[in-house]
Amino acid sequence: MNEQTLSPNRSGLVVGPLRADFGGQVLTAEDGEAYNGARMAFNAMFDRRPAVIARATCTADVVHALGFARATGLPVAVRGGGHSVAGYSTIEGGLLLDLGPMKAIDVDPEARLVRVQPGVVWGELDRATQQHGLATTGGRMTTTGVAGFTLGSGSGWLERLYGSACDNLLSAEVVTAAGTVVTASESENPDLLWGLRGGGGNFGIVTEFTLRLHPVGPGAYGGLLMYPRSQAPEVLRHVRDFLQSAPREVCGGVLCMFAPPAPFVPPALQGAPIVTVLAAYWGDVETGADALAPLKRLPPAVDLMGPTTYLDIQAITDPGNPPGRRNYWRSELLPDAPDELLDAFIACAAEATSPASTLILGRLGGAFGDVPEDATALGGRAAQWLFHCYAVWTKGDDRRHIAWARATEEALLPWTMTGMALNFMNDIDDTRVRATFGPEKYQRLRDLKRRWDPDNVFAMNQNIPPGS
Repeated sequence: MNEQTLSPNRSGLVVGPLRADFGGQVLTAEDGEAYNGARMAFNAMFDRRPAVIARATCTADVVHALGFARATGLPVAVRGGGHSVAGYSTIEGGLLLDLGPMKAIDVDPEARLVRVQPGVVWGELDRATQQHGLATTGGRMTTTGVAGFTLGSGSGWLERLYGSACDNLLSAEVVTAAGTVVTASESENPDLLWGLRGGGGNFGIVTEFTLRLHPVGPGAYGGLLMYPRSQAPEVLRHVRDFLQSAPREVCGGVLCMFAPPAPFVPPALQGAPIVTVLAAYWGDVETGADALAPLKRLPPAVDLMGPTTYLDIQAITDPGNPPGRRNYWRSELLPDAPDELLDAFIACAAEATSPASTLILGRLGGAFGDVPEDATALGGRAAQWLFHCYAVWTKGDDRRHIAWARATEEALLPWTMTGMALNFMNDIDDTRVRATFGPEKYQRLRDLKRRWDPDNVFAMNQNIPPGS
């Protein structure tokens, strides 16, 4: 170990002990552009400067970096894909444990299982599983990390047919706060597996996920229909009625957004407020065409719905969600979607403060509701709909955009129910965490936290403090 390794960096932190026996890259502010690139997160609202970034390549690296953090008293943030809208995948002045280099994917097509490391994002996993005509419920953006998405809930296009991502989590390799490596499965530490299914990163660092796969694709039928915003009342009611009676092979929802300046959009509609219908059918393409045909009874201004692939549907929202924008999200579950809710939804959408912002009404039910309420930490199983309010902007007054998202949530609150996954919102305090899980689940999660992380080492998350 040379003198430079032993000397402190600008923060006064001696990183030599971290670099020793660490197989990945260790970065501090002295590493300039490499450090700046590695510290950036999806949500530009969180421009934080970690004291050190450790880019792990294996489970042993994770154990070593965690031990270094505990020995030096550094707070820890764990990053998989870096998509945490609440900023949990970055940290000011602590250790950012970046699992991005851990990219192994092992598909077992006969058993319909996949083992995947936490640095994998959904586009990478989808491409690997689709080689075998298989998939599991994944993120609606291909750049979303498998790890945080699965641990936080995992709401995706396949949830009505195959449940949430956490429902498909069969086992996990976990590095605990004590630095030990354990397995969580139905036969080994089943309570820990229960907590990982929706309880977030509170109980350890998952270094390998085993997920159930299902026959999906490669062909599918689906896509987008676009209408002028003036047709919103008619479109929302039509789609609501269609989705309420559609089979669980159909997924979909409605987005109040602004039309992109794309060649497939008529010039008069580009940049204008529109209503977009997004729907897909998971099964035979010809059957899908028949199943979704009723949606087109309202003639759209733009028709991008037809034969496609599972991979294309998974990537359909990517162009509208690039990294580096400022994001503030509020989301809730809905037991029903009455006309009064739809009218309030349209009124809120009309007040959007940025052309990049979107208000979404999505269909739940199906397999999502088949899971017993107490079977996983994730709840809200009786919900039939959800809404996402995504305030997204690049510059200007943050307060104005945040105020719109909060006002939208407040206006739609009379029609909501508890249980919304915490992955889909900013400003998560203890009151919100308690309300999401309910008193019985919350106490069970606190008991788990006390067993697996009594010192609350893993606090950079939708935090559940250890029980007393």
